[in-house]
Amino acid sequence: MPESQDKKSSGKKKQPNAFIKYSSMATQMALIIVAGALGGKKLDEYLQNETPVFTGGLTILSVILAMYFAVKDLLKG
Repeated sequence: MPESQDKKSSGKKKQPNAFIKYSSMATQMALIIVAGALGGKKLDEYLQNETPVFTGGLTILSVILAMYFAVKDLLKG
């Protein structure tokens, strides 16, 4: 076997493509935020609130949660 193939097979793990990594992170963030906003909206409709308290609160909470997961993923690798 040539040396170049030995180095490839015994080297570090192949890192995922940066585009795939960051686009999946953005998708995950968007899904978390949309889920929080829609959940809050449905809860406000169910409870018949005149002021969208749960929509605002759950949206803010979901943004914080999405940022937490994004920072955790960025620090990980």
